[in-house]
Amino acid sequence: MATTPRTKPVQKKAPARLIISESESGADMLHATGFRAPDPFVYLESRGRTAILLSDLEFDRGRRQANVDEVVSQSELSAGLERSLGRKPSPAEVTARFLKSRGGSRPLVPADFPLGLARELAEQGIIVSPVEGMFRPERQIKSAEEIRLMTIATRITEQGMQRAFEVLRASSIGPRNILRWGSNILTAERLRIEIESTILRAGGIPAGNSIVACGEQACDPHERGHGPLKAHQLIILDLFPRAAASGYYGDLTRTVVRGKASEEQTHLWEICLLGQKLALGSLRSGADGGKIHGTVTQFFADNGYPTERIGVGKDGSGGRWSGFFHGTGHGLGLELHEAPRFGAAKLKAGQIFTIEPGLYIPGVGGVRHEDVALITKTGHKLLSCCPKPLEL
Repeated sequence: MATTPRTKPVQKKAPARLIISESESGADMLHATGFRAPDPFVYLESRGRTAILLSDLEFDRGRRQANVDEVVSQSELSAGLERSLGRKPSPAEVTARFLKSRGGSRPLVPADFPLGLARELAEQGIIVSPVEGMFRPERQIKSAEEIRLMTIATRITEQGMQRAFEVLRASSIGPRNILRWGSNILTAERLRIEIESTILRAGGIPAGNSIVACGEQACDPHERGHGPLKAHQLIILDLFPRAAASGYYGDLTRTVVRGKASEEQTHLWEICLLGQKLALGSLRSGADGGKIHGTVTQFFADNGYPTERIGVGKDGSGGRWSGFFHGTGHGLGLELHEAPRFGAAKLKAGQIFTIEPGLYIPGVGGVRHEDVALITKTGHKLLSCCPKPLEL
């Protein structure tokens, strides 16, 4: 199993830092320890050392796999505390003993630290202080190993996308332009199964809600997609699986037409692609993500696609958004949407973002182009290399 190395040593005079969570979806815990566990456990940085408190179920594996200085047995610590107390200690008492003995009585914790757990620890003399923003800001700058693992996650994602292309190319156009694959109608649900089965075989954990949105459904950026797919309509394919071995995410979007794209659809697709190229060409260390977003939004408006609500009633009710009404991209790593937020970021070398401008025009359809980019001192490096066909 791949683990994530610490990007910098623990400072001896730094405040103690505490995480209590599982590490399958707990990105801070996985980054801190490199240890995958489905149940919550305790991690402490204090006095220049790192330690975790594990149950017997995970103890031996933790000693082999966790990237920490010390692995402590919860049952052994509990037994020693029981002898001194003359009774069985509560889980909070065991955790408090672990923390106090290692200088962790006043630790910093993530902003989402559970309130009930904080109260239980306070009763044992442990006072936690939540940290606003990213608890482990070092996660923003990816190491060479992390870049390698994210490239693998991207390749897994691309295999799913290639399967989508294969199925759509193999489909036939039936009555009312409904696509058929084999002897059955090709639905968004059926194509999603093919995509996610491919991702699973490639070593990924499918999202389960990969986007396969056709026609008007594609005008809603997070519409999952449902029902029969149709020829000559724009289809947004947005895949965001997690690599099973490392826990890192891939994220990739392509927009295609099975059959023939109209002139209006083609223009929308091409302008969106030019907007993405404009954003990618602006990437470099020190660039302002908010300014890049504003430039792309203005470019779309200048080319006939302003961001606005259309069909609004005289009383201000109803209507829907048209144009470009989401972010230009987002951070990517052990979380699908990882800090920093692109639109609020001063870009730094080593950060990894998706770049995914989109245009959504009711009556025409939706287009989104998304790739994964590593920020460098002078520009960027694309981790994704999947082609961008319009017509299949």
